[in-house]
Amino acid sequence: MQDEDGGSVKLRMRHKCSACFKQYKKKEHLIEHIKTSYHSVHDPKCGVCNKHCKSFESLREHVAGPLSKVNCSSIFAERGCILCLKICSSVDSLNEHKEICHLTTPRPIDTIEMLYSEDGVDISNGISSIRSREAVAIDCEMVGGGSDCSLDLCARVCLVDEDEKLIFHTFVLPQIPVTDYRYEITGMTEVNLRDAMPLNEVRERILQILHNGESISRVRLDGGRAKLLVGHNLEKHLDCLKMNYPDHLWRYDIQVGSHDPYQDSVSVMRLYKKIRSQDHPMEGTIRASNSPALSFSSSSDPWKSMAHENMTPNELLEISRSNYKCWCLDSWDAAQR
Repeated sequence: MQDEDGGSVKLRMRHKCSACFKQYKKKEHLIEHIKTSYHSVHDPKCGVCNKHCKSFESLREHVAGPLSKVNCSSIFAERGCILCLKICSSVDSLNEHKEICHLTTPRPIDTIEMLYSEDGVDISNGISSIRSREAVAIDCEMVGGGSDCSLDLCARVCLVDEDEKLIFHTFVLPQIPVTDYRYEITGMTEVNLRDAMPLNEVRERILQILHNGESISRVRLDGGRAKLLVGHNLEKHLDCLKMNYPDHLWRYDIQVGSHDPYQDSVSVMRLYKKIRSQDHPMEGTIRASNSPALSFSSSSDPWKSMAHENMTPNELLEISRSNYKCWCLDSWDAAQR
């Protein structure tokens, strides 16, 4: 190529990331980017241009934000789900998808029965013998303690299974006096706690459900048969229950708007199941390629065993791995047991 004076102009080759589309002047910079960005099949991805995003919020900005790409935003406005950000093939399929994607408000706890005799559930002091479920959702309601009412004391707890069945519910007797029942939020008064279950007993019952017959050492190691614990603000709830549970079995850290323990538990369970149901390819299942560089053991570290300089951007993306465990793997783990 020549400039206006007839001199030659050297074209600089740009190295483009196949995931986030960032471009680099040098190949080694692209390689370092791929190694440290942890792009993977689990990233939220635009259904129009296939760009990988780090979170659903950044994906929402990409398709519907003030600086969104024209093509992506126009297609999303026509055929995109505003809830899960999926791009449907047509307006009709979008309308069908919305019926499935929209989560209805759970019923209040006062309308829920804890006995399910048709399923052969045995209730004993508020606990049902649940079937082998992978996850249990929990929610606690707090009252105030201390002279300034600022201490959060657990006064009510609710657990539901994946079928939204109420498997444990009780009022909890705090270990120190209640100075504010926070009635406007909790709907509770001193009458509700008059015959409440002591906190130590509540904790023991909950752990019995969560451990699911598994030894404490196995629960701490890899979980075994223990339940995944789903909830919003789990750290705070477990702290108020004075209860320890391995954080590798925690799922979710959100706050939904209501203060009904059953509705809160069901809401986070539904959200968890929706995320878990994402159909992601398995990492390590490298697609067929003519490149010998992609021949490696799934258990080895591909960054230590390959000639990266000879790999294409797509091949570099193939060996990139996420730095977190996507919840879609919970379903895969359960299938392997």
